[in-house]
Amino acid sequence: MSLQRMNRIRQIDKADNAIIVDSGVVLAQIQDAADSIDRCFPLRLGSEGTAQIGGLVSTNAGGTAALRYGVMRDLIFGLEVVLPSGEILNDLEPLRKDNTGYDLKHLFIGAEGTLGIVTGASLKLHPALKSDAHAWAAVPSPSQALALLECLRGQFDTTLVACEFLSRSQVDLVLRHIPRVRQPFAETPVWSVLIELGAANADEPLQQRLELALMALIEEGVASDAVVAQSAHQAADFWHVRHSVSEANKLGGHGLTHDISVRVSAIPAFIADCDAQIASRFPNATSVVTCHLGDGNIHYIVMFEQDEWTRLADSAAAVEEAVQTMVHDIASAHGGSFSAEHGIGRKLTGELARLTAPPRYQALRAVKGLFDPDNMFNPGVLFGSADRLGQPTQLEAVAR
Repeated sequence: MSLQRMNRIRQIDKADNAIIVDSGVVLAQIQDAADSIDRCFPLRLGSEGTAQIGGLVSTNAGGTAALRYGVMRDLIFGLEVVLPSGEILNDLEPLRKDNTGYDLKHLFIGAEGTLGIVTGASLKLHPALKSDAHAWAAVPSPSQALALLECLRGQFDTTLVACEFLSRSQVDLVLRHIPRVRQPFAETPVWSVLIELGAANADEPLQQRLELALMALIEEGVASDAVVAQSAHQAADFWHVRHSVSEANKLGGHGLTHDISVRVSAIPAFIADCDAQIASRFPNATSVVTCHLGDGNIHYIVMFEQDEWTRLADSAAAVEEAVQTMVHDIASAHGGSFSAEHGIGRKLTGELARLTAPPRYQALRAVKGLFDPDNMFNPGVLFGSADRLGQPTQLEAVAR
């Protein structure tokens, strides 16, 4: 269902720090509208020029600024939703306090369109950032990347907007396949951390403070090198690398992508465990890591050269399933989630049944059955192909 013609900005209010929009409004339009009243809507995505707010709500989108501002769920006052019954649930008032029973909006955020159709959203705005600083740091290991993050948090607190973590294999794929990109070192670091600071005070000397902080971290051996952007153009070059990873990975071979979240402290162990298993079981594959370091979201990609993947044609499905099961089981062993921000869709319904504790899984089905007992909205998403929510599939019955 396309809602692109529902593209009206209904209200924008500087005093309330709120904007109310139709679900077909594109993210970049919301950002521009916020800028016009000296505010910002801080969701940052590579697809912000095309992504519509209804889809972003339904998938609980994350993005690079989640470290400071949270994910989509944290940026919503309320929603307008058309229910399977045809009734309209209208909850758009930008109230910061409302304890009148269950906060129903959270059922629809991240529900992937299975409970209702989001037709409007009331969103939280934040003060516009008047000063910023950007840097690219080289670190020897994931453990030192975490040490760098903790030092930055200690010194900069909420002025730390983004902290993104990339493996050498990921940066090299971008350099190889995306035109007009570059990295600022003589050779690609083993691990890279991209840093953004931002403050509402235009006189805040963030660039100078960041330079001093990174110099100290290099002296302490936490970072091996660092470059602080000296212009907006150089900062844009840094972030162009980060926002080009999806396109580069599509061109770089056949990538098996996983959307994992673990506790931030568990990131190094998760990566080490996955790398060890991949090296042992799939020696012809390369591990590629793009990580939202501050919130524990790891996009762990197992990359096969296209010729190698073609050679595996007869067993490709089995290989993909084996890799997926391995990565998801490692995430589960670390107390993590196999779906951080990309959702379940139809592809991962079996994994939801397999890896979700039975009481939680039954509660999820009960919510779906309450709102949409005839399974009219996005059938097959989240819960497989059961015709009615009272009839679990065989895999779901096993999960119970």
